[in-house]
Amino acid sequence: MLPATSYQKGKYSQVKQCKKRDEVKIIESRYLSWLQSNSFVINYCIFWTEGTMKTPLPKALQKRQVTAIVFLLILWEVGSETIKYSILEERDSGSFVGNLAKDLGLGIEELVMRGAQIFSKGSKQHLQLEQRSGNLLLKEKLDREELCGDTDPCILPFQVLLKNPVQFIQGELQLQDVNDHAPEFLENEILLKIVESTPPGAMFPLKIAQDLDVGSNTVQNYTISTNSHFHLLTRIHSDGRKYPELVLDRVLDHEEQPELRLTLRAQDGGSPPKSGASQVLIVVLDINDNAPEFVQGLYEVKVPENSPMGSLIVTVSARDLDAGIHGELSYSFFQSSSQVNQAFEINRGTGEIRLKKQLDFEDIRLYRMEIQATDGGGLSGKCTVALEVMDINDNAPELTMSSLISDIPENSQEIVVAIFGISDPDSADNGKMVCSIQDNLPFILKQSVENFYTLVTEGPLDRESTSQYNITITVSDMGTPRLQTEHSISVQVSDVNDNAPAFTHTSYTLRVRENNGPGLHIGSVSATDRDAGTNAQLTYSLLPPPEPHLALASLVAIDADSGQLFALRPLDYEALQALEFRVGAADRGSPALSSQALVRLLVLDANDNSPFVLYPMQNASAPCTELLPRAAEPGYLLTKVVAVDGDSGQNAWLSYQLLKATEPGLFSVWPHNGEVRTARPLSERDAPKHRLLVLVRDNGEPPLSASVTLHVLLVDGFSQPYLPLQEAAAEQGRGDALTLHLVVALASVSSLFLLCVLVFVAVRLCRRSRAASLSGCAVSQGHFPGHLMDFSGAGTLSHSYQYEVCLAGGTRANKFKFLKPILPSFLSEGADWNPEENSNFRNNFGVN
Repeated sequence: MLPATSYQKGKYSQVKQCKKRDEVKIIESRYLSWLQSNSFVINYCIFWTEGTMKTPLPKALQKRQVTAIVFLLILWEVGSETIKYSILEERDSGSFVGNLAKDLGLGIEELVMRGAQIFSKGSKQHLQLEQRSGNLLLKEKLDREELCGDTDPCILPFQVLLKNPVQFIQGELQLQDVNDHAPEFLENEILLKIVESTPPGAMFPLKIAQDLDVGSNTVQNYTISTNSHFHLLTRIHSDGRKYPELVLDRVLDHEEQPELRLTLRAQDGGSPPKSGASQVLIVVLDINDNAPEFVQGLYEVKVPENSPMGSLIVTVSARDLDAGIHGELSYSFFQSSSQVNQAFEINRGTGEIRLKKQLDFEDIRLYRMEIQATDGGGLSGKCTVALEVMDINDNAPELTMSSLISDIPENSQEIVVAIFGISDPDSADNGKMVCSIQDNLPFILKQSVENFYTLVTEGPLDRESTSQYNITITVSDMGTPRLQTEHSISVQVSDVNDNAPAFTHTSYTLRVRENNGPGLHIGSVSATDRDAGTNAQLTYSLLPPPEPHLALASLVAIDADSGQLFALRPLDYEALQALEFRVGAADRGSPALSSQALVRLLVLDANDNSPFVLYPMQNASAPCTELLPRAAEPGYLLTKVVAVDGDSGQNAWLSYQLLKATEPGLFSVWPHNGEVRTARPLSERDAPKHRLLVLVRDNGEPPLSASVTLHVLLVDGFSQPYLPLQEAAAEQGRGDALTLHLVVALASVSSLFLLCVLVFVAVRLCRRSRAASLSGCAVSQGHFPGHLMDFSGAGTLSHSYQYEVCLAGGTRANKFKFLKPILPSFLSEGADWNPEENSNFRNNFGVN
């Protein structure tokens, strides 16, 4: 508020909005400390209320206030680079300091978007920023005496970091002192020796009281208890401290009062004031007319801060012209501070000043102490010792990380990975620092402002080459020896889907045996992806075949996760021997990448088809009977068993074997081609009818087989008729011992057959006598006699065949020249006849 003396006869009020012309307006809250010291009200308007004024505000005062405001505005614009705040010490944690958003001219949302952060010098943080309101708050209770000691004003620098773009703003927090310490004397009793001859008006400085507060809260005055000999004056030392001085008012008398005890009290200027007391013991001495004198009035000493305890700092020396007890000197500190008493000690007899504790340049750089030499008579002399602490490089640099991004996409361009600050409490070259990282890394360091750096990438990274970077930031000072600090950070490179899957082979050849079970695992395909995470998770699929009619999905399936291939149904080698298709592998990235490979599926043959006998057919309505002349020589080709196998390879290799015969030694079967031949000459004792059982076997594992039964009828020159099939079948089951009735019936039938043959031969010879040659044979164009063999069947041998009996000319014996198949007339005229089939048939049966 304005001083009350300016408003002796008026009233004033305070409002937050000003609407009158004669108002004196204070606009900015940043002038707080100055305006308070000049009795202004902050962010308020002061005006005189109408109707209550008796004495108007003096124009001189109005003019002086306006001038002060203009001057303040000019000063603020000059120093606007640094934001300043002021707060009392000992405030609780979370106390309000100021609104940073308002003072920076930023909105709350902009302050949050730019990631505002507060950093104090060193590793200890004093302030914190409330993001929701932009208020600057205390992070902990601050003790001015602990942070600044005797330094006044107590300024705590800090920095405001704004990102996007990066901007540093310097700030200062002034810590105002509160009266939280009372004056305190280092000694409970002060001894003062005064010669009784000391004239009135003599002054005796006393030891000062210590007060950790500063400004008006420190010691302001001293008082002494009431007495008749002394009064006390409060004087100001050259360094600004106030000390007491005792003034003698009346001559002392050793005989009357050898000792006086007074109470010295020190009082500070706080509100309420605090005080401390000490006793002053005055010893009245006899006359001593020479006071000690020091050789030097000022001793200047430089001491390295790493000097060991007990080191000799300096030796002070004084002399006294008196003799005896009055010439004996005693050295002591005079009006020394607590820092001096804690760091140094003096030898009372020799004047040697030694180090009592380790010095610290970063804590206190200069000590000033007064040394008093007192003789035995109570007289004293004083000198000053100025000790400068020399800095050595005993502090390694400190690094404070303010922002760190530990995960970077591999395709990112230049990006800020870390923001950090460095500091070193040493001075000169010992406090100068350089910052570096390892070589051959895709990162660079950039200095933003003094002692603040940013770590950025040089360009896009490749996770497949290096997925993690361990970066060591080294901060080294320029002292001797050099000290350095290392800080390691780990940066992960996150994956981007930039690699397509790759199959282990461009093509796969799989084999499966036919007649497999449904769902059989027939093989696998495999692909890899250099990416990671979901970008490396692969899905396998069958690609559409180029032939749209191929139902690939009904034959083969693939496991989408593992790439295993399965046959959905049994495969048949005879229907499908090979299959080609493509499989694809796609990752789950965005966008997804894919590749494909060729799969060849070979179906392996299994021995699943038994041999099939083409000739003679076993399912015909009547069995086939072969005619064998009795005059046939050994090796005579009776017939040929023709069989096929639907398998392939060795599963289709057929062999023939005679399993059973009516006469075992009479016939033989060639194992490779199935030809049935005679093994020996025929005799009259051989039975006229024979039954042969021929086995056809393939070469598979296990082998499969089929059997065929051959009926052989022995004839004499083809004149003997053969028995009907029914009689032959009946005779087959009977023994060799025939009854008489059977012999008679057989003879009758044979005679009838022979007669038919002779008639037939005679008719044929007459018709072909003119056209017949010596080796030719006439083929009947009419109906073929029914007593000759007629074969009928299915499969590859689907036609009927007729055999012509040709007899040798020029001989009276009825002997076979050859037995030749004759195609019926309907085959020669039909459209289905194939000469190639006829040729194959002749070859299979061995017919020329």
